[in-house]
Amino acid sequence: MKSIVITPMTFEPVYAQPAEIVERKGIGHPDTVCDHLAENLSKELCKWYIQNLGAVMHHNVDKALLVGGVADARFGGGEVKEPIEIHLVGRAVLEKFDNVEEFVIETAKDWLKKHLRNLDVERHVRIYPRIRPGSKDLVELFERFQKKGEVPLANDTSFGVGFAPLDTLERAVYETELFLNSEEIKKVHPEIGEDIKVMGVRIGDRIRLTVALAFVSKYIKDLDDYFIKKEEIVKKAKNHVQELIGREVELYINTADSRENQSVYITVTGTSAEQGDDGQVGRGNRVNGLITPYRPMSLEAAAGKNPISHIGKIYNTVANKISKRVVEEIEEVEEAYCYIVSQIGKPINEPQVLDVKVRTGKDIKGIEELAKRIAEEELSFMPEVWKGFIEGIYPVA
Repeated sequence: MKSIVITPMTFEPVYAQPAEIVERKGIGHPDTVCDHLAENLSKELCKWYIQNLGAVMHHNVDKALLVGGVADARFGGGEVKEPIEIHLVGRAVLEKFDNVEEFVIETAKDWLKKHLRNLDVERHVRIYPRIRPGSKDLVELFERFQKKGEVPLANDTSFGVGFAPLDTLERAVYETELFLNSEEIKKVHPEIGEDIKVMGVRIGDRIRLTVALAFVSKYIKDLDDYFIKKEEIVKKAKNHVQELIGREVELYINTADSRENQSVYITVTGTSAEQGDDGQVGRGNRVNGLITPYRPMSLEAAAGKNPISHIGKIYNTVANKISKRVVEEIEEVEEAYCYIVSQIGKPINEPQVLDVKVRTGKDIKGIEELAKRIAEEELSFMPEVWKGFIEGIYPVA
């Protein structure tokens, strides 16, 4: 059964409601680090499988835990006294692997070196791989379609959701983090670490952005230098986001800082993982890069799941693709939500139901066929979506 339903939105738009909350955790946040390490491991496993076994094998490496270290950050420097511990856990086909633990450790180190500039992966981090064989029934289910060259079979009964377009607050939150973690601003402000969290609140037309930003202590001379640099960054970030969204915002960085108590947010490594916080896969951004409690959301952790048949990964991504296409290709549609649910053991492109909700001032009958066609096309493309995950086209955090 492949049931596609096109229904009208009968509720008030989020952007028209009295209040709204949106959050984004940047690439150096401990939760986001876990997401990326799990996803990067899945991508590298896929490449290894293709090169050595001729096809992607069953795996799910979607469990990661980061245990924060112990550090002493001081103006002008500091040290990490006890390293960060990262536990990478999952299931995989391990045939022909000479040393899977070494593979996992090197894969994680490569990602950390590339994305956390002030982290010394040899001294500041300890990586503990725990990869074991998968359960016989799920491995057999994976191999069942693989041997026949058929459409992958869903490995779970689960659902995915998506929406489009992003509203003003969502764009503001997303773009603020991207700007602060961009190479452009870090050339001028190397003191900006990668651990950045943006919380956006809208009350009526008023937008407030509260940013937690881990400053890198070796680039800060003293307390006065910290506050001078923070104020410069506030002004630049505020101007940037206001130009993008075309309206005024309030923007604050590290609101717990106290000059009187000489207490400010500085780190040795640019991430709170060195002491202040722990991390885990699935506690951060959804596949569209945001945490949006006023929108439909799935609690599935997409990162690290196999991209061939794991619904928790595939359906959330495809639901966002469908929503975006419906808005972009049907002029009369202002916004769209998409919900897709699978049934374990059935082809991934034959969901129990695919429900597209649209906001439009037109009679829905006039756009129903076009919306259905878009959904059908994306379902037909679904067996090839895995390639986009391996190539990094589809983000998961």
